[in-house]
Amino acid sequence: MRRFLALVLPLALLIAGCSSGGSNGPTSQSAGDVNAFSSLKVTPGDKAPTVDFAKPLSVSTPTIKVVQEGSGAAVKAGQSVVVSVLALKGTDGSTLGDSFSSGQPQKVPVDDSLKQGNSVLYNAFVGAKIGSYLAYATPPASADKGGDNATTLLIVKITDAKDIPAPLKKPEGDPVTPPAGLPAVTEDSKGVPQIDVKGVAKPAQLVSQDLIKGKGATVQATDTIVANYVGVNLSDGTKFDSSYDRGTPATFGLGQVIEGWTKGLTGKTVGSRVLLVIPAAQAYGDQGQGQAKGDLVFVVDILGVQ
Repeated sequence: MRRFLALVLPLALLIAGCSSGGSNGPTSQSAGDVNAFSSLKVTPGDKAPTVDFAKPLSVSTPTIKVVQEGSGAAVKAGQSVVVSVLALKGTDGSTLGDSFSSGQPQKVPVDDSLKQGNSVLYNAFVGAKIGSYLAYATPPASADKGGDNATTLLIVKITDAKDIPAPLKKPEGDPVTPPAGLPAVTEDSKGVPQIDVKGVAKPAQLVSQDLIKGKGATVQATDTIVANYVGVNLSDGTKFDSSYDRGTPATFGLGQVIEGWTKGLTGKTVGSRVLLVIPAAQAYGDQGQGQAKGDLVFVVDILGVQ
């Protein structure tokens, strides 16, 4: 919660772990202590809306309600909504985060992952009309959990909703010959990338090299992507992670991963196979994480954007 409020990260980060029961209905559903919103008034502005409510605002369970209905089409399950978010402190109404004024709306896939992680928000999005304002309040979090013992109020505007294209099965595009001196990448009989780091020097800076240049949508830093990948240590070529080994592509927000991934994949296109050579400072540091140590090398197949 605090990470979003401090950095205005994607809404998908904020909602993780706030699960609650609910059904998959065709129309937007309110949930929780909706009487807490009885005094709430939301007035749209040029950027962020003006929000008034009786203070302090307090809820005991995640609470959500459409407080101003839009006039656009209804959001469908399986789409991706584009939202702007104003986060306020329930005790005094002070601003904790504002993506309206920053001009950085976020995409939130209304998919099974959201349904399982936060069914309250999923059920509120499904059936809500584009242009609607939703009030979403979360109970106080204690200081030992990164909170300040105050209810947080989010005013969420749905600005758009789009169908999510089905991800590719494998990279598709034009092959690119990389410059000399980078790790060599081949494929095994199953099409899984194999990475050879022998003789490769430590990177002075992040390397992001297309091996296949896809022709799909351009990846934004705020996107959630679907990708297959393999990661090895540059020092000795030891593999420490692979979505191929798990048998399914990974889905993640680019705001939720190491800096080398965020910077290295932003601006790439769907269908691309990308070689990343990441200095330790843009990965997990010199101490590493698990088996990932120091400078890292990844091959990432970008299969889709949500």
